[in-house]
Amino acid sequence: MGHILFMEPVFKEMIWGGHRLKDVYNYPIPSDSTGECWAISAHKNGDCTILNGEYKGMKLSALYQQHRELFGDIKDPAFPLLIKIIDASSDLSVQVHPDDDYAAEHEHSLGKTECWYVLDAKPHTQMVMGHHAQTKEELIRYIKNDEYDRLLNKFEIQPGDFYYIPSGTIHAICKGSLIYEAQQSSDITYRVYDYHRKDKEGNERQLHVQQSIDVTTVPYCGTLQNEMHQEATDTFVSTCLIKAPYFSVSKLDILKKTSLMHHQPFSLFSVIEGEGTVNEVSIKKGQHFIVCHDVQKIDFDGPLTLMVTTL
Repeated sequence: MGHILFMEPVFKEMIWGGHRLKDVYNYPIPSDSTGECWAISAHKNGDCTILNGEYKGMKLSALYQQHRELFGDIKDPAFPLLIKIIDASSDLSVQVHPDDDYAAEHEHSLGKTECWYVLDAKPHTQMVMGHHAQTKEELIRYIKNDEYDRLLNKFEIQPGDFYYIPSGTIHAICKGSLIYEAQQSSDITYRVYDYHRKDKEGNERQLHVQQSIDVTTVPYCGTLQNEMHQEATDTFVSTCLIKAPYFSVSKLDILKKTSLMHHQPFSLFSVIEGEGTVNEVSIKKGQHFIVCHDVQKIDFDGPLTLMVTTL
């Protein structure tokens, strides 16, 4: 049968977090200021614990190091992907992430390319993606003069929207969003702007202005154009949202009992709607699991909607 590994998420309290992770998924969040569910992660800042089977109680990072065969014997020195669910009760900071070269030199880390699938958004919820500066000098001038209304590219979003955010892209998730995020396994964030927001002690959060200027792509090039491909049968619909250098992401709708062949080194699954089974194990909304390399066939029964991330 092979290994299907269920994850115990790690939760992060944030100045902009809320309680929708509890309201929507019934997660045991630490407070009503919980912003992030690290759903599948082997990063040192949020290493998930395996909940089932012979490896129950192990951290994902340890399993990856000790049993690389479960992950297709890939050569990455650390588990390469990270899956989050993000609840933005307030606006996140305007930020940008470095690429692999800059992150390796300055942070001893992977860079951070990511993507977002909008699980839910309140009416008129916005997102920041990209900027209007045409040169680095113009970017510096906008930042120096605090002219973010002129600098930032903003637009409204809706549930079901998908966005690809390569490293070097200025961006921000805004108030009212519930987001599925797939990314490189990195926790490097450079804050460009945080609305002069203050914490309980009256201090503004640290900014990383010079690093942000260093890594921001100028001019903004837009996101990778990807023609979505859909495979549909009477038992499932699979919609490929992106095939990018670091990951591929699909939305999988299971209509009724079906079997799918598994050819990946491993696949990361998040149940975003419904309940059913995977290889005769019950699953429901809010659960996250890894289908390992030794699983050749996955039997689903639904109705279920899942996000699927692979290399």
